[in-house]
Amino acid sequence: MAKSKHYYIRQSHRYLGLLLGIQFLLWTIGGLYFSWSNMDEIHGDFQKRPAAPLPVSAALVSPSVPLTHIREQGTADTIMAIQLIRILDKPYYQIKGKGKSYLADAITGNLRPALTQTEAVEVATQHFNGAPAITAVEYLTSTNGHHEYREGALPAYAVTFGHRSGTTVYVSAALGTVQKFRNNKWRMFDFLWMLHTMDYQGRDNFGNLLLRLFSIFGLVTVVSGFILYGMSSRLFKKRKPLKRPVTAS
Repeated sequence: MAKSKHYYIRQSHRYLGLLLGIQFLLWTIGGLYFSWSNMDEIHGDFQKRPAAPLPVSAALVSPSVPLTHIREQGTADTIMAIQLIRILDKPYYQIKGKGKSYLADAITGNLRPALTQTEAVEVATQHFNGAPAITAVEYLTSTNGHHEYREGALPAYAVTFGHRSGTTVYVSAALGTVQKFRNNKWRMFDFLWMLHTMDYQGRDNFGNLLLRLFSIFGLVTVVSGFILYGMSSRLFKKRKPLKRPVTAS
């Protein structure tokens, strides 16, 4: 016996509903976590100690001095940005070139090498609000799309503190500054965000193919539900009411 269109629509609706129901549950769980979380805690703002300002009386050389040194080295043709920063209570020029960055002493104008591990640990400690012990230090030269320091400036030092939040501070060796704070709440947020965006490669792409497919499946499921409702209503109307047998009184 041939199966009706109603049967195929009902079966499609059932299995698409099951598949989408799992994803809808994940979206709901993620949405609840996002809406009930304090974003300042997720970003680790409460753990960040503000950097001390530089005094106006500081005798600084012109940025043209380190630029002259860079030009003499012949390692850069263009400069993207120059910023005055503070590294371990001393002023430096942070110079970003195309594909390469430099640090220069803002008092003498001399270029300096990238941060050592000891300096990076001191920088991370200075910017962490509190005095917990350091449990691990890792030197990163590469990351993947799932790493919590993805797309961060490399090489970098990952300095992990023995704090209840499980915070790791990432310090760029070439830039000389703290780039990111990552704690356990952020890691949970990031995991749920991956499930939310359905980007299982880089976690942040809202235009990935899988999410587009599920949006189409969701539309098909809703439309099929309306079709089933309309077909069921027509079938119900076509049914004749059952006549009750007349009984003698």
